[in-house]
Amino acid sequence: SYPDYASIGRVLTTAAFRGKGAGKELMQQALTHTRRLWPHAPIKLSAQRYLTAFYQSFGFSPVGEPYLEDGIPHIAMVLPAPTDETLRRSGTV
Repeated sequence: SYPDYASIGRVLTTAAFRGKGAGKELMQQALTHTRRLWPHAPIKLSAQRYLTAFYQSFGFSPVGEPYLEDGIPHIAMVLPAPTDETLRRSGTV
């Protein structure tokens, strides 16, 4: 839980679906749903370090220092809140 942020929890796929776009589709759906519910909030998540580039492809930026979660290196990442103009163009508000 991150005060002042919307948050997306773990997004994962089984090994059989990795590398086939399933994770990208799940993440896009999660972002779309989150923006509908909280259109003016930045979105924060906890990313495994090796997936930093994946989340950056959606506009997230690393914040803070890396840390261990369940013994796995992670980094907090934030997607800034969209501007009102962006929301109007997307039809979100």
